[in-house]
Amino acid sequence: MREVIETFLQNTRVNDEIASYVVTGILIVIVAVLSIVANIITKKLVLRALNAYITGSRVKWDNILMENKVFERLAHIVPAVIIQIFASAFPLAEEWIRALAFSYMTFVAVWTIDALFNAINEIYSKFAISKQRPIKGYLQVTKIVVYVMGGIIITGTLIGKSPWVLISGIGAMTAVLLIIFRDSLLGLVAGVQLAANDMVHLGDWVSMPQYGADGDVIDITLNTVKIQNWDRTITTIPAYAMVSESFTNWRGMELSGGRRISRSVYIDMTSIKFCTDEMLKRFEKIAHISPYIKSKLSEIEVYNKSLCVDTSIEVNGRHLTNIGIFRAYVEQYIKNHPKTHKGMIVMVRQLEPTEHGLPIQVYVFTNDTAWVNYEAIQADIFDHIFAVIPSFDLRLFQEPTGHDFRHFAKDSK
Repeated sequence: MREVIETFLQNTRVNDEIASYVVTGILIVIVAVLSIVANIITKKLVLRALNAYITGSRVKWDNILMENKVFERLAHIVPAVIIQIFASAFPLAEEWIRALAFSYMTFVAVWTIDALFNAINEIYSKFAISKQRPIKGYLQVTKIVVYVMGGIIITGTLIGKSPWVLISGIGAMTAVLLIIFRDSLLGLVAGVQLAANDMVHLGDWVSMPQYGADGDVIDITLNTVKIQNWDRTITTIPAYAMVSESFTNWRGMELSGGRRISRSVYIDMTSIKFCTDEMLKRFEKIAHISPYIKSKLSEIEVYNKSLCVDTSIEVNGRHLTNIGIFRAYVEQYIKNHPKTHKGMIVMVRQLEPTEHGLPIQVYVFTNDTAWVNYEAIQADIFDHIFAVIPSFDLRLFQEPTGHDFRHFAKDSK
């Protein structure tokens, strides 16, 4: 093309030096116009037609590619291809033009790959396995490699050196790179360990008190794990901390379908005593423990008779106590509660007495693991327990309050 224009100008007897500038200017205009036209055709016609086809198709993953602008970014390569084709028309600057055009095409390719990886992660997140095996961290590592390689190729192209020469020189910078990418490398190793050992999934309820984290995992990246706490704040934890430090994952509880209640009520030990006949008659009217009392009374009577025990003295032989009957009642009440898990352990036991009284621990699992529902079930159970304690001639223990001291003061008068 350059020769054709030069021949035309020579026929018009234009000065050779002026003709050279005129030819260069004309070629620049032609290349610019072709690049602009190609860019318009690509974006206004080709991309619109492609978007219309993708929108109307039944396949969903191509919509995600479009939303992440994979094709739109790739379209930027067209003007660079036009410039690369016409580089030979500018012999004095051909080498630089080709280098710049190739560098730009490399940048567009890296930019497009970045969008493609975003789309791949979004497509993968639609599958159930993505919660167990997230790939976002691995894609981020691959992005880093792609960007580094793209930078090396562009640098080598602009300085006229083979990219392999630059890559071979990276060995001397390994220590520096290790410092720069320390968190990324630790995160990569941690991500592999988290996935291989099935330690944490998206959506898991995780508690990590040392970081003030207690909530659901909402994102797992190369460097960080994001946890949305129950107060809706977000805590960001280094990925490698999930491997090097301890944390609690409540996934097992949620999968089991039962959530544990382990709480104690403290009984004033001075209210514990043997049951009198009047007490036993009253307790036998309680539906939950009537069979238990009759069974235990028969068992105790047989035992005492076999040893010829003098039952006129309470310390001789075996007798029922109000605390023992209370424990039996609470256990039966919990077993019959509609919100306790019938396939898991149910236990009401004594713990070691303390200065606060005798702890009676309720150890049971609810059949609803949702936090709000769990707290309501737990409160309902203990509301009832607190209310029935006086019915067994027992007293709860609590530290004296101002009301108690005022009451003592009035009695002393």
